[in-house]
Amino acid sequence: MYGIVQLINFAHGEVFMMGAFGSYTTWMLMGSPTNLSIGVALGLVLPAMILGGVLVSVGTALLMERFAYRPLRNAPRLAPLISAIGLSIGLQEAVRLFYGQIPGFPDSRRAIPFPVIEGLTGRSIQVGGVTIQYSAIFTLGALLICAALLWWFVNKTRMGRAMQATSQDADTARLMGSNVDRAIATAFAVGAALAAVAGVAHGLRYNNIDFQMGFMAGMKAFTAAVLGGIGNINGAVVGGLVLGIVEAMATTSCPRPVR
Repeated sequence: MYGIVQLINFAHGEVFMMGAFGSYTTWMLMGSPTNLSIGVALGLVLPAMILGGVLVSVGTALLMERFAYRPLRNAPRLAPLISAIGLSIGLQEAVRLFYGQIPGFPDSRRAIPFPVIEGLTGRSIQVGGVTIQYSAIFTLGALLICAALLWWFVNKTRMGRAMQATSQDADTARLMGSNVDRAIATAFAVGAALAAVAGVAHGLRYNNIDFQMGFMAGMKAFTAAVLGGIGNINGAVVGGLVLGIVEAMATTSCPRPVR
């Protein structure tokens, strides 16, 4: 999105948060199923939750692009930046104030326990002396699949090439017959879908979600993109892994030597 519209979308973290809440809402609408077999949980419940989160995130992102960013596309750079910050705060407050008012849904002002998915939540394997949770394996697998699909979409499809052309020169792309507005909206939709998958992975990994979870995640996502090079998909994957490793090493306490 930054490469196409030259906008640091500070509300992208809230799109990630909306995806997590969308997946949780899908689970609630399914009747809060528990004690399911591993096959049903992984083959039905989890895909349905991911789909629900993607629909909520994509819908939110498209509304943001159409009504908050598109009218400011030719405005000074500061105007869309302020709009993005306002959207970030507005989405947080909307979830905080209204989500808990829905009958039967938990209070969103507190951390909400994420649904337990049989086969993922709470399970782990031992590799040497290292314990690896299944939810972490799911996160890494989702990363590889999403990165591969994104690379294919951007480099091998007509819309992906239109997005690249728009990123290089929007006016020339328009003269060559590309629908620039559609390319920009598609970029927002694809980014939102990936954010929704990340929101589900976050819930499975940390076992809870809250309305403030998106801000720091958005900062880390932008940092990863900068580390890997803006517009470089492979670089963003490497940047995210490097950032995660550094963060894990920095927050892991080392045992003091015994004298």
